Parts: sequence; C-alpha cells; structure tokens
Amino acid sequence: MENKKYYFAVDLGATSGRTILGTLANGRLEQEEITRFPNNLIETGGHFYWDIYALYFEMIKGLQAVAKRGIEITSIGIDTWGVDFVFVGEDGALLRNPVAYRDPHTFGRMEEYLDKVVPKKDVYDITGIQFMNFNSLFQFYAMQQDGNVALKMAKKILFVPDALSWMLTGEAVCEYTIASTSQMLDPRTGDLSEKLLASVGLTREQFGRMVQPGEQIGVLTEEVQKMTGLGPVPVIAVPGHDTASAVAAVPAKDERFAYLSSGTWSLMGIETKHAVINDRSYELNFTNEGGIEGTTRFLKNICGMWLYERCRKEWPEEVRKLSHPELQGSAMQIEAFRSIINPDDKAFANPPSMIEAIKQYCRETGQDVPESPAEICRCIFDSLALRYRQVFNWLKEFADFELSVLHVIGGGSLNKYLTQFTADSLGVEVLAGPQECTAIGNIMLQAKASGDVADIWEMRRIIANSVDMVAYHPTKDQAAWDAAYEKFLSIVSKK
Repeated sequence: MENKKYYFAVDLGATSGRTILGTLANGRLEQEEITRFPNNLIETGGHFYWDIYALYFEMIKGLQAVAKRGIEITSIGIDTWGVDFVFVGEDGALLRNPVAYRDPHTFGRMEEYLDKVVPKKDVYDITGIQFMNFNSLFQFYAMQQDGNVALKMAKKILFVPDALSWMLTGEAVCEYTIASTSQMLDPRTGDLSEKLLASVGLTREQFGRMVQPGEQIGVLTEEVQKMTGLGPVPVIAVPGHDTASAVAAVPAKDERFAYLSSGTWSLMGIETKHAVINDRSYELNFTNEGGIEGTTRFLKNICGMWLYERCRKEWPEEVRKLSHPELQGSAMQIEAFRSIINPDDKAFANPPSMIEAIKQYCRETGQDVPESPAEICRCIFDSLALRYRQVFNWLKEFADFELSVLHVIGGGSLNKYLTQFTADSLGVEVLAGPQECTAIGNIMLQAKASGDVADIWEMRRIIANSVDMVAYHPTKDQAAWDAAYEKFLSIVSKK
C-alpha cells in the first residue's frame, strides 16, 4: 500500500532494548524488528548507572536503518522501565549518566524518609503508590542526603523515556504514566505533588510540562535529521512506562477484565476510571499507576517466575539441559498441593539459595519438603496460582464491575501449565497472549495519535485481530482448588 503509515517504536527494558517498525493494514497490526541490543548496567565509583548515550546511539542506528530503506516514518515513540531519571544542567548538557534503580544508595533511605520527613500514610494518601525503596522519591532523598552534585546543579529532571525524547527533539516533557511510577505524582490533580517535591528540595519548574499518552512532544531536531537522513518526524508521548504500554495492548473486548503481566515478576490489576486510594488499598499495598485515556492501572506486584528462574540456575547441569516443557511436564506427575508457599514472602526476595529457602519455608510450616526439581517446580506453580487467586479476590473487592476474564500477557503467557492452573484456581476464563505486548501498545498509541485508530476499544479490537490468543477454561477440579486455597490461606497466616 503506497500510503501505508509506518510507526517506529523504541522499547527499552532493564537488560535489553529493541527498535520495531509497525504498520496497520486491513484492520491488522504488522511488526518488524529492526534492531536489538543490550542495555548494560555500569558499575563504577561505588554506584550503578545506565548508559543513556549508548541507548541514544542505538535509537539513532535504528532510525538510520529505516531511512536507508527509503521508508517514511509517521512518528516515533519511546517506552522504558520506570522510576529512573536524568539531570540536565543550565547549559543543556546531561549531568552524568542516570543512576540505576538497582543502586544500593537507597537501602534504608525509604524508612528514614518516612520516619523523619513525610509519614508513610501521608505519602500513600497523596500518591496511591506502593512502597519500594527504589521509587524516585527515595532516590532523590538519598541523593539529597549524600550531597549529590548533579542533583544540586540540575536545571531540568527528566524521566528516562522523556530524556531520550528530549535528546531527539529538544523538548522537555513529563509523560504521565512514567511520572506516576515516581511516587511523587498526585493522581487527583494529575500533576507532581508540590509537597513531596519540596520534601526533597525540588520544584515543579525543574520538570517538563505534563503530557498524556498520544500527545506530540516535538519533531526531530535538525541535528538528528542530518544524522539519520529523516525529515522532521514527530515524536509522540506513548505510555512511557513499559507496563503502561503493555496494559494498553491487552486485547480485551470491554472493561470487565483483569490483566496479569507475567514474566520474572507478575503484575495483576484492573483498569479503573479513577485512582483507588483508601485504607484497604493501603493495607494491601496496591498501587495506582497512570494509564491511557485517563485510566488508572490499579495493580499489585507479585513474585512471578523469579522463583523458578532462580531454582533453575541452581539445579545441576543435567537438569538445566532439560527444556522448559520437559522439566515442567515432569512436575505435572507430582501430587498436587503437597507443598505450598507464599511466593511474596520476604524469604524469597533474594536468598543465597532459592531451593533452600523454599525447603526451609515448607519445614517451618509443617509441610512435606520438596526435594527433586519436579517437586520444587510443582510447588512453585501451585503456589503462584493460589497467590493469583488471593490477589484476584482482592481486585474483585475494589472493582465496580464484574471480573469475567483474566488476560495473561508477556512471556509467562506461553507457560501452558501455570496458565491452566490460573484458570482452575480463579474459576474464570483465562486468555493468554500476546507475548510481546509492550511494543504493540507503543505502536498503537502512535496510530491513535495519527488518527488511524479512534479510541482504546478500536485499538484493542485491532490487536485481538492481529495476535494469537489461547483460551484456558476452568476444569472440573474446583473442589480440589477450593480446598488448596484454604490450605494456602492457613499456611500464609502462620508466617
């Protein structure tokens, strides 16, 4: 098609990144990966940094590759991981590479801030964001306490996707979904909280103008046009937080759904029209992150395949050589619910040995202790499905609509055993796919911005037409899962 529109997505994760070209044709989305590259964490001088210049270089390379093919790009969108940021000086130059959220400089600082500066309940009442020590608020506090010179000299502070957009366009913005991960945004006002900014010595003027997903940030600078061979291509503020882009790509037919973004970590939630901030959401540590078209992603972090991945690294070589289906298939021969853990117990956060941590948990709770890889794998899958049920039940408390289906997206959607267990445990239909959803959400928001897509529901219909979903339905073993859930609640209450 001569007048087909091409959308260029930059999708950056904490370990790797890629550039993708997307097009819409005959009501379907087509994607082509242009480049893939590592995102290296740099340790130097006692800190961990991201190489923002290397990421910029890879973006340029991807744009050059497309330009060489004579493809006219309609727009560009960038999504990344959350919370991290870049300082810009008075002269418009970057002040150091951005510190990575994995840097230990925040250890103990969250507790110190909540004890000495703003009380925990007050922070949650303003932001509705769950407490994690690496949230931007606590990074700023740690830097302030440490006398960070770049912080002192910063004229502008840009979250990572906004910093990369600024490097392309020269326009400083603060995209809503990425700002919401900072634990500094007030969802009621739709802007950064003056109180929380002041608590760490910052002002609103140091951040860019607030933009919503779908707004144009600017066009490529003359410098970038010369480097790439492209014209003044618009850069669109897609959902800058990769999870926001992923949830935007959930191929739901209506609002009555929950989602599970399944990978190393699991994120289970719903889309709501407004933030849910009350004593119950505070007690359960639910979070309210920015979504598209004014929605809120009300969700909870759950430890996902991290447990399995860590165990797999510890098992002997002959076990590691087995394919995932082979190992997981052997786990299905093990008796169900012999051993159950709470995947989110602090014992599993980062133990020296995940295998030993699982065994010790089972010993302490008076259960059979799993020994073989198959037994441990079965324990993990049973326990995750039961934890999903607990969180799903909590979501039903908060939702003002009936939750009739769970959409599983991300790499974990390919795990047929865990996905079937999830359907059985929750007692609802589970639709698995797409696997690569972050880039899809990025591309589709660009298409919406250009007028190719009318609204979120047309967007999701196109995605549903473009991807293969697998439906899982609850089996007849509901009584067994109900009994197992009671056992799970009893075990969790002991710890």
